[in-house]
Amino acid sequence: MRIRLLPFLPAMLCLNACGALRAQQPAFSGVIRGVLIECDDPGPAGAFSIRVSNTNQVYRFRFDAKTYVEREEQRVSMQGLQKGDTIEVVADRDEGVAVHYARTVHVIEAPRPPRPAGLSGRLRSYRASPMDLLPPRGNLTYSGVIARLTADRLVLHTRQEGEKTILLRLDTRYLEGGTMVEAADLKPNTRVFVRAGKNLEDQIEAYQVIWGEILQPAEAR
Repeated sequence: MRIRLLPFLPAMLCLNACGALRAQQPAFSGVIRGVLIECDDPGPAGAFSIRVSNTNQVYRFRFDAKTYVEREEQRVSMQGLQKGDTIEVVADRDEGVAVHYARTVHVIEAPRPPRPAGLSGRLRSYRASPMDLLPPRGNLTYSGVIARLTADRLVLHTRQEGEKTILLRLDTRYLEGGTMVEAADLKPNTRVFVRAGKNLEDQIEAYQVIWGEILQPAEAR
């Protein structure tokens, strides 16, 4: 007895396989924090995986020489990271790819534990800041062209959301081509990528403003 395959059966199987592949990739919001569990070939380019503690989801990212990796406010390479490090990743949001491209990787240092009382009267114990109790900041990302720029804010023209007014903080970091620069180096009509969050007054504040070659990874996405 010979079984004939229906003409549309291969197409159905392909659709099911593609759907299963997308289902394996968790939803991604642009900024995510988790524990580094794997890093393949940590050279100029490669891939790494993180696990988010509250959901136990695993996310995979790729990086290259233009990915900005930071530990203790210093730029490092991926070789400087260790499994178990808590990191925050700013990455492209593209549902059409299985592995997202990481633009920046920031190592979150754990707060120092209080020193035992009796070690030394000259040593100051760690005092938790009220900011440590606030939810993680920097969960918003924007990209676009700077329409207007002043000393304390910028107006960003975005493709999907129109114009966004973003406040500039005293501790906002500015990265041009992966190198830390001064606020004065930022100019109007520059295409930028902004990592931001909302303050207690519900205003958008910039924590990182990135522009230059770092926005153009070598591999096509």
